[in-house]
Amino acid sequence: MIAVIAGSNRPGSKTLKVATAVRRLLDELGEEVRFIDLADLPSELFLPASYTSKPPEFGAFQAAVLEADGIVAVVPEYNGSFPGVLKYFIDMLEFPASLHEKPATFIGLSTSKWGAVRAVEQLEMVFQYRQAHLYGRRCFIPDIGNVLDESGHIKDVAIADRLRGTVSGFVRFCRNLQQNVG
Repeated sequence: MIAVIAGSNRPGSKTLKVATAVRRLLDELGEEVRFIDLADLPSELFLPASYTSKPPEFGAFQAAVLEADGIVAVVPEYNGSFPGVLKYFIDMLEFPASLHEKPATFIGLSTSKWGAVRAVEQLEMVFQYRQAHLYGRRCFIPDIGNVLDESGHIKDVAIADRLRGTVSGFVRFCRNLQQNVG
């Protein structure tokens, strides 16, 4: 099972649309998907008391990460980095079990021509600190406002092919890791 994290809680975000495109690709590959939309995090999670006692509703988010065979994080660039809600989500996950030796890959998107390179690289450092296994092929989607059509599909063929290659390669990466560990 692959967990797809839509790394923003902004209403109507393009991140959610790209994460949905990733889910469709995984469905086409026959993979079971758990979809994590950070907009669905319980509001109680953002209270200071959550550092010691998480709200019960967070359990489903935690379980999705723990049970995943791999994680695809769809990451927008906000102010030269990744969104604070994504960092907070990671902070709330059980340490070290949640990301320890968990395969992970990253899809970056931005309005700029760089496609969230900085945001993804910074997030990779967090995942490495948590000892995740990073897949080396990432996908960057620049100029996101002109890449998606009205229904949220990627209309740029080259970018769609890169995304498909990253997702299918990541599935193989997860399977190879499972075979070598199991």
